[in-house]
Amino acid sequence: MLTELDLIPDGLLEAEPSELCRHLQGPTLIHLKGRRDPALFVSILMHGNETVGWQAVRELLRSYGGGADLPRSMSLFIGNVAAAAKGLRHLEGQPDYNRIWPGSELPATPEHRMMQSVVDIMGQRGVFASVDIHNNTGLNPHYACVNVIDNRFLHLATLFSRTVVYFLRPKGVQSMSMARFCPAVTLECGKVGQVHGVVHARDYLEACVRLAGHPQHPVAAHDIDLFHTVAQVKVPKDIRFGFGEPDVDLHLAQDLDHLNFRELPRGTSLGRVRGGDGITLDVRDEQGRDVRDQFFMLEDNELRIRVPVMPSMLTKDRQVIRQDCLCYLMERYNSHVPS
Repeated sequence: MLTELDLIPDGLLEAEPSELCRHLQGPTLIHLKGRRDPALFVSILMHGNETVGWQAVRELLRSYGGGADLPRSMSLFIGNVAAAAKGLRHLEGQPDYNRIWPGSELPATPEHRMMQSVVDIMGQRGVFASVDIHNNTGLNPHYACVNVIDNRFLHLATLFSRTVVYFLRPKGVQSMSMARFCPAVTLECGKVGQVHGVVHARDYLEACVRLAGHPQHPVAAHDIDLFHTVAQVKVPKDIRFGFGEPDVDLHLAQDLDHLNFRELPRGTSLGRVRGGDGITLDVRDEQGRDVRDQFFMLEDNELRIRVPVMPSMLTKDRQVIRQDCLCYLMERYNSHVPS
């Protein structure tokens, strides 16, 4: 169930991510009054093991008297505190909190209804902008994601990074559901534990609460590198995979995550497939169509890229690969920046 508050509970800002469950009963929406309305909506801990959001928000609120002196009102949604207590993306039996917002394609759960209530509350209150803060597990630059090609969204994204990714799948993410109310972005702040990620996210939130409005003019071409996600790559549940282990169906390259945000030429190898098993990947485009043979091929059991492409979020974290995906494939999209 959702808890809704209008102040920061005593001791909350001293709590580490794993300790939030001692102060909060579960997912919590906190409305903090600032000098300007409507509020900036910030969501954190959609994945319990991605702690950068809480660390950045905590630093920001401490600098403003615990949230009592904000330049702009803020509504803070603290998500999966139960998973954060265990250091997990989500608990066994829980859905992924960033796949169950309105528009989700997953079977309905009580958590879906909770996210719908958050959106309903914020829609009624009014929202200035929406920011969803994440870590990732592979070697990736800091970048922002948008789901709408619009000058206001792109300006909000480039305030964080010149690297911006536009995607329409997966569905059910926070930024996509909030985009009907206001400019909305997702921040990808590098690996957990990197101080730079916390500082970068905290400074970005500082800039957001000080914004008086959203620029309407186009983003200059030299200020943005825009990419479009064209496919999501998953390893099917019945496929055994690893990074050098014997007796697996798919041997992935040891340096796999070093390929993120690099434009890979045709023929680049991602690993080896056990003889006779075929291409052991599930690859879907934005419409959910099977596009495996469009992007991958086998040559002497080497799993290779069929066409030039740029991956993101390649990871060596086996649990993340199982719970989410192996990577996304992207194309350059700067020709679509409004002019």
